[in-house]
Amino acid sequence: MKTRTLTPDLEIPYLGFGTYLIADGDAAAVVRAAIAAGYRHIDTAEGYQNESGVGAGIKQAFESQGLARSDLFVTTKLWPGNPAWGQAAKTTESTVASLDQSLARLGLDYVDLYLIHAPFDRDARLAQWRGLVELKRQGKARAIGVSNFSIHHLEELKAAGLPVPVANQIELHPWSQKPALVRYLNDNRITPIAYSSLVPLSTWRDAAGQGSAKTDAMRAEGEHEDAPFKVMARKYGVSEAQVLLRWAIQKGYPVLPKSTHPERIRRNAEVFGFDIDDEDMAAIEKMDRGDGVAWATGDPTKAS
Repeated sequence: MKTRTLTPDLEIPYLGFGTYLIADGDAAAVVRAAIAAGYRHIDTAEGYQNESGVGAGIKQAFESQGLARSDLFVTTKLWPGNPAWGQAAKTTESTVASLDQSLARLGLDYVDLYLIHAPFDRDARLAQWRGLVELKRQGKARAIGVSNFSIHHLEELKAAGLPVPVANQIELHPWSQKPALVRYLNDNRITPIAYSSLVPLSTWRDAAGQGSAKTDAMRAEGEHEDAPFKVMARKYGVSEAQVLLRWAIQKGYPVLPKSTHPERIRRNAEVFGFDIDDEDMAAIEKMDRGDGVAWATGDPTKAS
């Protein structure tokens, strides 16, 4: 399994399996299938409400495949709470308690990476990050990072004299490349982890209730036979999804494709047998459209 160095003593696999929108009752079988297909990074979150199912799938995979805990990289995320949505913001103390609860649901003694899921209230962000620092000290998280943070948010942590996160999980794909943010992350030795890698696909979130007007408009563009990723897929003899995932890996981003279909799970894992050539990488470089469909991480003026 190809990896990127996250910390001096921890490697993160380039190929991860995302579990967003997988129901808790379905998660065990899907996670077990992903691990059987070769995935060695499983990504979940308190906010996904499927940690129990994910943990059951991990346990089943350990038992059926003879894997040790050290064979698998597991990420989960703190749901920080958002007062603007009527939720109480987590404190340092409740942040520590939240990971304890996540570990109990996952059936694990530690996670490899623990992230703050999103940046909300400023004072709460700093308190929550102090909680993550404490959890790393306790050994309950081998590494700590953030998700959906902008340059502004990251500079805020530095200005408070706090340790810099080792990772920032953000939406990254050819239509949302975030060059300024990615440059900042690399300059500060913060690993960009890509989610929503498959947004340009015509089939991305095509299940009922998973799309939006924005994603529907994007999806329609990918349906033409001469759509660029269809052309590249034919050229390399792979799927469009494999092209998109391979692009991210060649850019240095660990990826988190999600599927509940066994064949797609298997094919999405087959991204190390080909390279996108320099001409196509240059063409993709020109496809950037801005912030994408999720958080406005690329624009510091949008920071809260």
